[in-house]
Amino acid sequence: MGTLVISDKSKLWEDIAPILKSLHEVKFDSKSLKSIENSRKILESALKTNSVIYGVNTGFGKLNNVKIKSQDLAKLQLNLIRSHACGLGKPLDDGIVRVIMLLKLMTWSKGHSGVSIELANLLLEMLNNDILPVIPEKGSVGASGDLAPLAHLALSIIGEGKVTIRGEKIDSKKVFNKLGIDPVKLSAKEGISLINGTQVSTAIAIKAIHESNNLFYTSDVAAALSVEAGLCARDIFDPEVHKLKKNKNQLSTAHNIYNLLENSEIVMSHINCNKVQDPYSIRCVPHVHGASKTLFQSAVEIVNEEINSVSDNPLIFNNGEIKNSGHFHAENISQAMDILSIAVSEIGAISEKRINYFMNGVENKIPQFCALNPGLESGFMLAHVTTAALASENKTLSHPASVDSISTSAGMEDFVSMAPWSAKKCLKIINNVRSILAIELMVAANVNFRFHSNYNSSPHLSNIMKLFQEQDILTKKDVPFHEIIEVVISLIKNEKILQNIKKTLKLK
Repeated sequence: MGTLVISDKSKLWEDIAPILKSLHEVKFDSKSLKSIENSRKILESALKTNSVIYGVNTGFGKLNNVKIKSQDLAKLQLNLIRSHACGLGKPLDDGIVRVIMLLKLMTWSKGHSGVSIELANLLLEMLNNDILPVIPEKGSVGASGDLAPLAHLALSIIGEGKVTIRGEKIDSKKVFNKLGIDPVKLSAKEGISLINGTQVSTAIAIKAIHESNNLFYTSDVAAALSVEAGLCARDIFDPEVHKLKKNKNQLSTAHNIYNLLENSEIVMSHINCNKVQDPYSIRCVPHVHGASKTLFQSAVEIVNEEINSVSDNPLIFNNGEIKNSGHFHAENISQAMDILSIAVSEIGAISEKRINYFMNGVENKIPQFCALNPGLESGFMLAHVTTAALASENKTLSHPASVDSISTSAGMEDFVSMAPWSAKKCLKIINNVRSILAIELMVAANVNFRFHSNYNSSPHLSNIMKLFQEQDILTKKDVPFHEIIEVVISLIKNEKILQNIKKTLKLK
């Protein structure tokens, strides 16, 4: 189990991603603890002056003009949590919940939230013991904060919600009683600080970044294998050609595919063929993959910025001032996930076209649908239909959520980000594209196995062919292909495909 220290040092998504998979110890450094304590003292001093502070001694949203009596401040926060716990749908997975909790602790550690050290320590203790709030996935529009889902997190902290511990769903109060933990009694501002923030949107975005990261490299490998199996030209990927286009990711993609095809006997076997040009799905791989990689990097930059930001309201400053803003608004995350959705969707779209390239047969050397006995056998006809279905689904899912908005809170919250949906549908696209790439790899590898057995693949792609041979992915007859596809999906997800390539080649 690793350790993650919450400090004033910036963190990248890669620093956080490990807790998506498993429990890691998290702790505050001394400076963060002092920042939390100091912001609480400033808030308490302000309350003694009877200053009007939104959400602390006023109502919320459209009710912000209602002044709350001092004896009701704690009840105000409790009512806020209870009334806002309106989430629906299946619970977010454990990894995302861990990240939500960590991001909440990180924003408090900046010293602008005014929560008590007791509240921060309880949330930290829950995280370190993998006591994970049950948070429904639906109910947030991405402003003002991920209110509904975060209210469910807050419910568990006060002993009124449910948690999962070692896979069991149970009332948080029962878990606390068993472990000798006292639920928090919320005081001024703590309820609003718990639910104000972009932590849910950002946590889902981190998972999307993490899960899509290796797909861009995998797509280069899949494309190279299709180029080889489809008897296409290697020289169209010559880096000297692609230096003319001033896109570094296009160039790196061209490098990858050109190098992956190095010393391929299959490529050399048709070097003097009469074909002048290959279709766009082959010839323009560097252009399409390169553009998608650039968008991915843009999304990463935006998510990394949000990871290290304060997303709370109102905000407490060391000079004693308390100011309001809209840092809980997740428009940046929403747009980042829309960008990523488009980038990943296009990777899948061009992969589907490369699979389709094989379906009509190639140069009288590869029969229709890559079947050894077309007619008697259907080959990969329906494997392609599955990719077509997934690619088409992605076209709808990649419609940007950030351009949508809906007025809430009686018009006070009249422009919202829709970031949670933007991130969730991005995960759907990622899953679809992983499946599309798996089918492309299966088809291209089997074409090599069925029709090019007299020649060797490139040394780098031979690593994939050997892996597929070991995993029983290569076959010369019709079989229930869904089982094979699932194996290849798993090999992509656990990065076995890339690990085998990296034995002989470093991808750019």
